[in-house]
Amino acid sequence: MKQQVTALGTGILFGVGLNVSQMVNPEKVIAFLDIAGNWDPSLAFVMAGALLVSFPAYMFILNRKRPVCAEAFDLPTKARPDPRLLGGAALFGMGWGLAGYCPGPAVSALAINWHEAVPFIIAMWVGGLLAEKL
Repeated sequence: MKQQVTALGTGILFGVGLNVSQMVNPEKVIAFLDIAGNWDPSLAFVMAGALLVSFPAYMFILNRKRPVCAEAFDLPTKARPDPRLLGGAALFGMGWGLAGYCPGPAVSALAINWHEAVPFIIAMWVGGLLAEKL
């Protein structure tokens, strides 16, 4: 139960942060990605702020013997990216650039922009099903 409550609280905090930072606004995201046009650098400050908080926290957490809500850390074991990871990252980036959404902000956008977020989430779900079949 502790793990589920922690996950819920973390998810809510993440969603609020996405909304406050405007990362759920597809126009803002597309303007950030449009470096050759009318570029809006404000999301770069959001990302830099996230790194300033997460990097020291990551170092602190990894110095613990074990996670708070799990028996052991579940860290990646591969040292080099493989073709599946690179292909997935490329598809993710193209989808983000075309739609202005990625999975986390799309779910958060259900609260404020559901008429745009629902088709994206359905397409993301169908894409996940197709990926499992392939």
